Amino acid sequence: MPATKQKMKMANKKHQGNVHIRGNVPKTLKSIEEQYQVGPYLLALLIFVVCGSAVFEIFDHFLR
Repeated sequence: MPATKQKMKMANKKHQGNVHIRGNVPKTLKSIEEQYQVGPYLLALLIFVVCGSAVFEIFDHFLR
C-alpha cells in the first residue's frame, strides 16, 4: 500500500501546476523529438530505394 500512496503523491505533484494554467496545458508531456520512430536519414534512404526501384521498373518496361 505505501508504494501506491507514493505513486499518487508523485503524480499529483507532477500535474498540480496544470490546474492553474487551464487551457494552456500541452496534450502530452513528451518532447516532439521522442515522437519520431524513424530517423530522417533512414526515411530518405527508404524513399530513395522505393523511388529508384520504381524508375528502374519503368525503364525495364520500356526497353523490352
